[in-house]
Amino acid sequence: MKKSPFRSPRGVALIVAAALFMIFLDGTILVTSFPQMARTFGVSAVAMNSAVTAYLLAVAAFMPLSGWISDRFGAKRVFAAAVALFTLASVGCAVAPSFTLFLVARVLQGVAGALIMPIGRAISVQKVQKQEIMQATALITWPALIAPVLGPVLGGAISTWLDWRWNFLLNAPIGLLGVMLILAFIPDDRERLRRPLDIVGGVLTSTALILLIYALERLGAPGQAINSAVLLAIALALGLAAYVWLGRASHPILDLRPLRLTSFCVSTVDAGALQRVAINATPFLLPLMLQETWALNPWQAGLVLFAYFCGNLGMKSVTTPLLRRFGFRRVLVGNGLVVAGSVAACGLLVARTPLPVTAAVVLLAGAARSLQMTALNTLGLAETPGEQRAAAALLSSMGQQVAMALGVAAGAQLLHLAANLRGQATLSAGDFRFAFLAIGGIGLLGVALTFRLHPDAGWEVSGQAQRRRAAP
Repeated sequence: MKKSPFRSPRGVALIVAAALFMIFLDGTILVTSFPQMARTFGVSAVAMNSAVTAYLLAVAAFMPLSGWISDRFGAKRVFAAAVALFTLASVGCAVAPSFTLFLVARVLQGVAGALIMPIGRAISVQKVQKQEIMQATALITWPALIAPVLGPVLGGAISTWLDWRWNFLLNAPIGLLGVMLILAFIPDDRERLRRPLDIVGGVLTSTALILLIYALERLGAPGQAINSAVLLAIALALGLAAYVWLGRASHPILDLRPLRLTSFCVSTVDAGALQRVAINATPFLLPLMLQETWALNPWQAGLVLFAYFCGNLGMKSVTTPLLRRFGFRRVLVGNGLVVAGSVAACGLLVARTPLPVTAAVVLLAGAARSLQMTALNTLGLAETPGEQRAAAALLSSMGQQVAMALGVAAGAQLLHLAANLRGQATLSAGDFRFAFLAIGGIGLLGVALTFRLHPDAGWEVSGQAQRRRAAP
């Protein structure tokens, strides 16, 4: 009997990517629907930010536990259950009769998302050969690249011509199909690790992550700077305590062994974190600039962002050849310079800039973003032993969640700082120029730290090993 293509590593990665796309799209699609949702529930548009905060805090609370839950009950079983829970919670959001019940459904979505992200990534790379890691990582990276660009456009169209509830109802067929594909085609790992639950490590890690995400979310709110700074200090202290505990515990809730690898630290902890901040700040700043200073409506801004989407998509076909030809370090350094430069260039755009120039800058920013994200995510697993890949996937997912929140917070704070320096409450083109240039500088600092990598880092995964063997 012919083996189904869905049972291959590529097929498994595609199934995981579909689930990841659902949760990433859900996180970005409803922002443009907030005014309509606020009218439905009889609350202010500002209060709708609680929907985002509730989701992120639930993710922060449960993501550190995902590794233990996966080991205890089986990755396939937990992954399928999490996708089912996310789907049901999405329907709950759509039919919620009150704002309180809507927030409850959002929390359930966050619990499911906290399990889907790290477990899905671990399933995709746990059993594959080193030469297959790049392909699997590229497939599960595209949801994080496309959803932030497609979400606001799709959400704006749905809210304009249909109803905001369809933003959540769209998840029902996707989630149902996803559960069926998971149960039918993802291999069932029968091994169960009945290690005890590290309650102290779990509480310290989850609390630190909750306070960190919440503080970053509140950092841009008026009058919250001091409170946010205090919460950040507490979060960092708890994070340090968690690090010490996890390093000494006999059965830690988080396996920190991947942190001993330079390639993992560069891709996730320092250089990669700074570059992800720049990458995640751009989709926040760009549509805001187009609407606040260019006076475009959400649909028109979405059309400009379509070039960003095309850059993301178009780079996929050349990512693998570039990494095979130049290796991880040279690609991350060279393309990192392009990322930083293109982000800064976005701040130089104004409403009167010729459309071809605007499209070219945005297209380049999207293409560089795609290549850098895929290279960073792949490098994080390139030198990680097979038995540590699940731990690396979990640590990487937590790091990306923090970088996403930090990118938005940094963009918002830089805008507020620029406006305050001018003594004005309204945002100007100069404020966005300042923010984009500063964000580009953060990305540039990440490039400088990338030089810590060995020139041959990840060469077996990048394809350079095969290339060298084939060389005469």
